[in-house]
Amino acid sequence: MLSLLLKKLRTPGDLWGGLASMLVALPSAVAFGVTVYSAIGPSHAALGALAGILGAASIGLIAPIFGGTDRLISAPCAPAAAVLSAFAIEQVRQGTEPSSIVLLLIVLGVLTGIVQILLGFLGIGRIIKYIPYTVVSGYLSGVGIIIITSQMKNFVGTGSTSFSWWQAIISPGHWDLRSIAVGMATVFVALLGPKIIRVIPGTILGIGAGLLTYFGMAVTDPSMLTLTENPLVLGALGAVEDGYAQTVLGRWHDLGELKLAQVGALVGSALTLAALLSIDTLKTCVIIDQKTRTRHEPNRELSAQGLANISSSLLGGLPGAGTMGASMVNLDSGAESRLSGIIEGVLVLVAALVLNRAMAWMPIAILAGILIVIGLHMIDLEPLRFLESRGTVFDFAVVLTVIVVALTVGLIAASAAGVAMSILLFVREQVGGTVVRHKSFVHQRSSTWARSETERRIIGQQGEKVIIFELQGSLFFGTTYELYSALEPEIKSREYLILDLRHVQSVDITAVHMLIQVRDMLVERGACFLLSDVRERLPNGRNLRELFEKTGLSVLPDASDRVHVFPTLQDTIEWVEDKLLRDTRGIPLLEDEEALLQLSEMELFQGRKDETLVDLEERMEQRSFKAGVTIYDIGDPGHEIYLIRRGEIKIMAPIGGSRQLHHVATMGRGYFFGGLAFLDGHPRGDMAIAYKDVEVYMLTLEQFNQLADEHKRMALVLLSAISRTLAHRLRYANGERTLMHA
Repeated sequence: MLSLLLKKLRTPGDLWGGLASMLVALPSAVAFGVTVYSAIGPSHAALGALAGILGAASIGLIAPIFGGTDRLISAPCAPAAAVLSAFAIEQVRQGTEPSSIVLLLIVLGVLTGIVQILLGFLGIGRIIKYIPYTVVSGYLSGVGIIIITSQMKNFVGTGSTSFSWWQAIISPGHWDLRSIAVGMATVFVALLGPKIIRVIPGTILGIGAGLLTYFGMAVTDPSMLTLTENPLVLGALGAVEDGYAQTVLGRWHDLGELKLAQVGALVGSALTLAALLSIDTLKTCVIIDQKTRTRHEPNRELSAQGLANISSSLLGGLPGAGTMGASMVNLDSGAESRLSGIIEGVLVLVAALVLNRAMAWMPIAILAGILIVIGLHMIDLEPLRFLESRGTVFDFAVVLTVIVVALTVGLIAASAAGVAMSILLFVREQVGGTVVRHKSFVHQRSSTWARSETERRIIGQQGEKVIIFELQGSLFFGTTYELYSALEPEIKSREYLILDLRHVQSVDITAVHMLIQVRDMLVERGACFLLSDVRERLPNGRNLRELFEKTGLSVLPDASDRVHVFPTLQDTIEWVEDKLLRDTRGIPLLEDEEALLQLSEMELFQGRKDETLVDLEERMEQRSFKAGVTIYDIGDPGHEIYLIRRGEIKIMAPIGGSRQLHHVATMGRGYFFGGLAFLDGHPRGDMAIAYKDVEVYMLTLEQFNQLADEHKRMALVLLSAISRTLAHRLRYANGERTLMHA
C-alpha cells in the first residue's frame, strides 16, 4: 500500500501541502484535546493536549493509507470535541472518577470507529448525504455554540474555578485580564489576518499574535515566564506523558469489569459521533471532488476513517474526521495525492517530539481563542434567509429547534428532533401538493389508433363516459383523502375510470386500500376500473405491479371484464375507444375485417363517381407486406402515399430529438399513411412497419401528377381529403399538448 502511495509523489506539492496542513491541524488538535479533557478537570488540560497530538498523528497516518480520497487531511475536529466534552461534563455531573472518564472516552472513540466501519461495510456512505440540510446546519451551529461556550472559562482565565461558562462571563472580578488580552489578540488576528495576508492560514496568524501578546506582557510580569504554578500555559508535557500512559494502560484491565449498561450508555453517543464525523468527512470529500473534478469512494473512506479512529483511541488520542480547513490548505499548497496526508501525520509526530518543551509554553487562552474562531466558522448564518419567505419559515424552525435542543438537552436528542421535524415537514409538503396531475375525458385525448371521422364523432358523443386521472407524486396516508375526494364524484356517474400511474413515485398500503374501495364501488354498479403504467420498479425500488397483485387490487376474478391493467395510457385509451365503438355500432364480423376494401368503401372517397375511382385505381399499384416488414424508413424519399385495404401498420418516430423510436400511431383498413412527406416533398420523418399482413394501394407522385392533368377535380379532392385528415390529426395533437400544460 505504501509503495503505491510513494509512486504517486509526482511533485513537491505533497510535501508542501503536508507541511502547511500540519501547521493548521496540530494547533487545532491540541485545542480540541484541551477542550475535552478540561471538562474533566483543569489539571487534565495537558493530558488533553497530548491526546490531541496523538490523535492528529495516528489519524493523519492511517486514514490516507486506507482511504481513497487524494488531498484529504484527517485530524481531530470540532464535532468530536463537542460530543466528547459534553460526554465528559455529564460524567463529571454523575460523579464518575476522572480516571474512569478517561477510559470511557477511549471506549467511546473505539465504538465510534467500529460504527463507521459498519457504515462503510453496509454501504451507508452513499445515503448519509441525504440527511436534511436543516438538520446538519442546526447541528453544526449547535456544536459551534457549544465549543464557543466551553472556552469562555479558559478565555477569561477562570478555568480553575467551579464556575459554569455563563457564571464566568458575569463574574468580572474573577477575570484574568492577561488571559483575555491573549485570547482577544488570537481571535481578532485569526479572523481578520487572512484578509490581509492570504498566504498564511488564519490559525497560524492567530497563534503568532497570541504568542507575541503573551511574551510581550511577560516583559513586565516575570510570573508569566515560569511553568511552575502558571495557570496561563499548558505546562510541561514530558512529565505528563508517563502519567497519561499510566492512566490509560493501568485502566485497560478494567475493561472486563465494564457492565453492559455502561457500554450501552455509550452506544447512543457513539452513533451520534459516528454520524457527525462521517458527515464531516464526506462533506469535505465532496468539496474536494468539486474543486479537483474527481470522485471519492464514500464507503471506503468511512471504513478508513473508522479504522483510524479506533487506532487513535487505543493510543489514547482523540477521534476525528476529514477536516475542511486543513484539507483546503493542503489543496491550495499544491498537494496531488494521499501521500500529503501521510506526510502531515508524520510531521505532527515530529513536531510534537521536537517541540515538546515549546508546547509547554502554549498559553491556554490561545487555544481557547482558536477554538472560538472555529466555533464561529461552524455557525451557519444561511438559514436566516429562510425568514424572508413564508414558505421557508418552518425550515428555519427546524434549524432553531436543533440548536436549542443541542444546547439544552443534548446532541443526540437534537439530531432526533431535527430528523423528526424534517419528516413532518416532508409529510406536510406532500399533503399540501396535489396528486392529480391532469383530469380529462377520453374524447379530449387520442390513442395511437387512427380513427375515421365517423368513429371520432361517436367517441366524441360517448367520451364523457370515460374519465382519466393522471396521478403524480406519492400516494400515501397523507394524500389518500385528497385523492378519494377527487375520485368520489366521478365514481357515481362514469362508466370507465382510468388511473394513469406513470408519474407516481411511491404507493403505500393505505392508498392501495382506498383504491380497492374505489374499484369495488365501480364494479358494483357495472363500471370499469382501469390502471395504466403499473411499473415493476418505482423510484423507491418497490415493485408496484407485485404490490397490486398481492393486495388483490388488480386481480378480481369475479369481475375480470371490469378490472384491467394496461402497459401505457395510450393502450388504455385505445381499448376504451374500441369498447365505445363496439357498444354503439355492434361488434364487426371477423370476415368483414378480413375483406379487401375497395376505393369506393373508403371514407376518403365516399360519394365519388365510380368511373373516376376506376381511373384512379388503375393508376395505383397494389402491394402487400408481411407482418414485421418495414414499408418505409426514416430519411426515405416521400414519393408515395399508401391506402390500407386490409391489415394494420404502426408508425414509429423519434421524439424530442432522441434516436430512440416511439410508437406514435396505429392504422387499419380504410386509412392512409405517408401523406405528410407526399405533400411537402421532404424525406420521411417516421417509419412505417407492417404490424399484421397488409394489403395497400400505393400511389406514386408521378402517377398523381398524371391524374392531376386528366382529372383535376379528382386530384383536388384527393389533396383536400389528405390535408383535412392531417389537419385533424394536428388539431388533436395540439389539443393534447395544451391539456398536458394546463
